[in-house]
Amino acid sequence: MSAASSPGYPFQEVLEQAPLTYVRHLLGDSACSLLDLLSGGAADEALLRKVAASAVSAEAVMADPEDRSAFLALVPAPKRRELAQRLGWDGSASEDAFLSKVEWSAEQKRTLFGFLGLVVERASETRVSPRSSATPAYGLFPHQRRAASRVHKLLYSGERRAVLHLPTGVGKTRTGMNIICDHLRAHEPTVVVWLARGRELLEQAAGEFERAWGALGNRDVSVVRMWGDTPADLEGVTDGLVVLSVDKAVAAAKADPSFYDRLALHTTLTVFDEAHQAIAPTYSRVVEALTLRRDASLLGLTATPGRTWADISADEKLSEFFARQKVMLEIDGYDNPVTALIEQGYLARPDFRTVAASSGMELSAADRRAVAATFDLPEGMVEALAANEQWNLQVVRTILDLAEEHRRIILFAASVEHSRLLVATLSALGIDAEQVTAESPPRHRDKVIARFKGPSSKPMVLSNFGVLTTGFDAPAASAAVIARPTRSLVLYSQMVGRVIRGPKAGGTSTCDVITVIDPDLPGFGDVAQAFTNWEDVWSNR
Repeated sequence: MSAASSPGYPFQEVLEQAPLTYVRHLLGDSACSLLDLLSGGAADEALLRKVAASAVSAEAVMADPEDRSAFLALVPAPKRRELAQRLGWDGSASEDAFLSKVEWSAEQKRTLFGFLGLVVERASETRVSPRSSATPAYGLFPHQRRAASRVHKLLYSGERRAVLHLPTGVGKTRTGMNIICDHLRAHEPTVVVWLARGRELLEQAAGEFERAWGALGNRDVSVVRMWGDTPADLEGVTDGLVVLSVDKAVAAAKADPSFYDRLALHTTLTVFDEAHQAIAPTYSRVVEALTLRRDASLLGLTATPGRTWADISADEKLSEFFARQKVMLEIDGYDNPVTALIEQGYLARPDFRTVAASSGMELSAADRRAVAATFDLPEGMVEALAANEQWNLQVVRTILDLAEEHRRIILFAASVEHSRLLVATLSALGIDAEQVTAESPPRHRDKVIARFKGPSSKPMVLSNFGVLTTGFDAPAASAAVIARPTRSLVLYSQMVGRVIRGPKAGGTSTCDVITVIDPDLPGFGDVAQAFTNWEDVWSNR
């Protein structure tokens, strides 16, 4: 048997054979005195050796050069020679001389402990890194943080009103929730009211706040949902967020004239989502009623800080309502932040295309005057296009082509009936197509939207009319077909925004936006241009 494979000499056997004086030395005076007291005199040999077998640390003995030398001297000479051989003894000196000069590196110590039959258990040594990264549970991108900081200065001084203008798909809701959480932490107790229209937009806000406060909050607060059939009950609401439909607010005030006063009593921040709607007379009265307190602030959130694309008087009125104070993204080196956000991966790079469908419609002089006089196409004209077979043929062909390369496609129809016809046609052609409209039962809408957001290798088309332009987040959607003609830059921007989320925000690197047009009617095609359309009526901060 070679020296390397022989059994060595057990540590415990050395203790069993060692002189009793040595055993007492290893135990120490304190331990020996304790054992003597317990024995009523000098402890007997068996007790001392038994306690030493458990209490004496082999590591401690081997760590001290004098104790180690004394211990090894008790090992029988043949075994000392064997140990020396394991440690690399070349025979040029005696094994004892060699053992006295060993440097006892970490590897040599492991060899020694193995020779003594010991497995030394110790907590693993974790190397402490001088630097590490801490990831926030509800963080913001740098451009969002800079915008939020500028908003903060405007909300707590001067007019205490401001609009946060972020391009669609850049996270205005998330940025707004960070601002709300900051406000709630700094003003305890207090109420923040979130005003919006549409079930999806309201539920998105409530759910997003619960996620945000779960990461950023410092106490339990109320989250009160007030829309649809939910009661407008303010009992005990003194701290937290009230997510309130503006239509519900109007109805509640009619039923109870004190509703606004009771809500405003505790409200120090009102947030109006889709702020371009705020100056509608009914809605502006709600906002003004909730911001009567001297310390009350008003924040508007929007991707389109204007009412129209051409009526500067309406846009001026909106600007005045928010004290002409707007915070927009600023990214060094870029005149237009949308271009930067696309290049940096926060927004998808959109490919805007139009497909022409000759409807054969002849616009009368009255029709042309109607188009010129309104901010969108007359309803009758849209309905006529939606019923036109050439128009719909082009819509269906466009979707069939997109389904070859896109897994999730959003279709914006011109009416409920139009959506129903297109979905039925696509389904008959083997395309997985569903629709949601304002008439869809909530359970059906939730189920269809969840399936659209879920993973699947099979293409799916989600058609809608009037419900997915805001408050809908499906990052996997990479194509939009706009089959609803519009002159509204606000509406067009909102539709485009459903597919423009970039890879850094969980979306796609590119997206296709196909607008079906009649060449005689105007359309839009550049979201970057839309972002800066209203700058002349605002004072950007």
